[in-house]
Amino acid sequence: MAEEKPSGLDERRAGFARYKKDVKERGKSFFPYAMFHDTVMSLIVVSVIVGLAVIWKWTSYGPHHDGLHKGLIGPEYAPPADPGTVSFVPRPDWYFYFLFYLLRIFKWPETVFLGTIGVPTIALILLLALPFMDLRRERRPSRRPVAMVAAVLTIFSMGILTWKGATAKEALASEVIADVPSWVTQEKLPAAAIPGAKLFATAGCTACHTYLGTGSSNLGAPDLTAIGTRNLGISFQIRHLQCPSCVTPGSPMPKFASLGTARLHELAVFLESSKGKR
Repeated sequence: MAEEKPSGLDERRAGFARYKKDVKERGKSFFPYAMFHDTVMSLIVVSVIVGLAVIWKWTSYGPHHDGLHKGLIGPEYAPPADPGTVSFVPRPDWYFYFLFYLLRIFKWPETVFLGTIGVPTIALILLLALPFMDLRRERRPSRRPVAMVAAVLTIFSMGILTWKGATAKEALASEVIADVPSWVTQEKLPAAAIPGAKLFATAGCTACHTYLGTGSSNLGAPDLTAIGTRNLGISFQIRHLQCPSCVTPGSPMPKFASLGTARLHELAVFLESSKGKR
């Protein structure tokens, strides 16, 4: 009578039993060996963090003690945010550079979902599923070519994307400014409104408002394509831009008084000239 061949589960159980027996005969106990190694490594990590914090603090102290002096690692803190700036280029922290550049690859509206959710989610699911897919006990890299190639390619791609994201050159003007000519044509904007349209595109207004399909609607900010049909007036627009919460209590919109009266007037003219797509 033929001998029954052991199943894969039985083989794994037998292998685990051999592993436990080997550990018991030749292995080292958790205390003090493993605990000593963990303690030493923890002290090294904490010492590096404390050292970097001290270097960052004392090299950024500066002669004026204002905290804005750039030290070896960076300033103690950045100057207050200015919502009226037109030259600031937003960049993520360095550990998000890979995702930052991934979004530059998937830059079309229809594919942004892939860059923000699709690719990272697929990678995370594969990482979580790896222990359930690879059940072999073999640990030697030479015996695990598929796993080693996948790991090297992952590290290589992450490194390249991080480097590309760190060195990516951004124009000072927002990419939205490329839509200004179409705004002028579709809205039939007068020449006096064009400077305000360019300022609207570069001052970050489309981060919360939409205009002829450009931008995104956040915090309940309205579409401004036809704001001029309300005939609010130049004076009202300027006062609202200077202090939105003063004109509309409870408004989450930041103040743009730092743009100055001249540029606020340009924005007001543009908004009052926006009568909708014609």
